[in-house]
Amino acid sequence: MYRYETHLHTYPVSRCAKAGVRETLDFYKSLDYDGVFLTNHFLDGNINLDRDLSFEKQMEFYLSDYEEALAYGKEIGLRVFFAPEISYAGTDFLIYGFLPQWYLDHPEILEMDKRSELEFLMAEGATVIHAHPYREADYIDHIRLYPRSVHGVEVLNTCRTDLENQMAEAYATAYGLLRFAGSDNHFGSGMKRLAGMCSETPIRDERDFAERVLKSQMQLFTLERDEETWTFNLY
Repeated sequence: MYRYETHLHTYPVSRCAKAGVRETLDFYKSLDYDGVFLTNHFLDGNINLDRDLSFEKQMEFYLSDYEEALAYGKEIGLRVFFAPEISYAGTDFLIYGFLPQWYLDHPEILEMDKRSELEFLMAEGATVIHAHPYREADYIDHIRLYPRSVHGVEVLNTCRTDLENQMAEAYATAYGLLRFAGSDNHFGSGMKRLAGMCSETPIRDERDFAERVLKSQMQLFTLERDEETWTFNLY
């Protein structure tokens, strides 16, 4: 099976991340992953950003980790794909299918309310996944759901509790939404449990992955570490 990390943050772009690009990619390479999606928080999220900068300069900083990862991934033989995580007051969405130029061409999305933005992204051809929809934290005042404005739900996130994942699973089932998995890795090699999507054949690019997810052609998996042994499980 070809394994892909679908939810991954790196420092310094994501303020909440604790590991840099090279350490993180080395970790996934050591586990024989075929690729990773770098899903750093976008300009509307938890990002180390001077918001007085122009949109172009903000995007230049935002893309810096991705560009480093793309180059280093080629060096070590690990594919790197682009997929931002957009946010609204602690409610997050993973966006698959576009390359950076699409975002450079559409600064207007930052002025949209989140529902309008999600629906615009979907109309443009993106695959939209609600990340950890039942996440609880002291900085989240309430849980927000957008069942008519997403394609799928992250029902398996290895940084969230069993209850949060179970609630996400029930939500996806009730609304007939796609099931999705990702680690939400902020810690590089410090993770003891990972999740992602896998397939029998390698994905070609961001668009290919987005289309396979929509067609339910990817499978959910976890990798769990017991001392130095990792166990692979399909869901």
